Amino acid sequence: MGAGHAHKLYRHGHSPIHDLPPHCKLAAAFAFVVVVVSTPREAVWAFGLYAALIAAVAVAARIPAGFLLRRLLIEVPFVAFAVLMPFVAQGERVEVLGMSLSVSGLWGAWNVLAKGTLGVAASVLLASTTELRALLLGLQRLKLPPLLVQIASFMIRYGDVITDELRRMSIARRSRGFEASGIRHWGVLAKTAGALFIRSYERGERVHLAMVSRGYAGSMPVIDEVVATRAQWAYAAVLPAAALAVCLMGWTL
Repeated sequence: MGAGHAHKLYRHGHSPIHDLPPHCKLAAAFAFVVVVVSTPREAVWAFGLYAALIAAVAVAARIPAGFLLRRLLIEVPFVAFAVLMPFVAQGERVEVLGMSLSVSGLWGAWNVLAKGTLGVAASVLLASTTELRALLLGLQRLKLPPLLVQIASFMIRYGDVITDELRRMSIARRSRGFEASGIRHWGVLAKTAGALFIRSYERGERVHLAMVSRGYAGSMPVIDEVVATRAQWAYAAVLPAAALAVCLMGWTL
């Protein structure tokens, strides 16, 4: 189940976070996100504490702030959606800078932005401190359905292969003088997409036959069996436990 390379989100390092078994980090990140989502949106201060917890984990993992912030840009489409909510939501209105905004829309926008940003930040930290191969092994260790783990493994393994195939096709087009510059070239691009699909399908069949000839029977062998100690589980549980305490205060205060 090995991947031959590290993904772009991974940042090689030696820290207590990097050294944790992958299934511990997966469980901690999932529990943290569940707690954040369960927090009432009116407890604004709680989300500030969650952000501080994420910052503390980033410091412990030696992940630079710039690295983390650049990868948070992936949530820009959700930000755009949240910005529109105060304008289109119904209910009580309030004047802000001369604009009539919905109160429920403002709360909804805050809810999406706060919880979404914290969830993405937790995911980025997980990916930054765990290699893809280790993540797959962690999912397997957590008893995720084997078929889903295999699909994810093949997707990661052959994503670059398909991308490289598309790059070679693009070079072949350009070497023949083709440059897509308008709607009249959409037909050529559509044929390229079709040819890429056929090539990918045929390659997948060849890969499957090669696997079957080598003894593949529907499950991938586990190369590394990583066992977490109680101390490692306790260390990984610090983040979700602290977040749970904040969540309970948010519901009671």
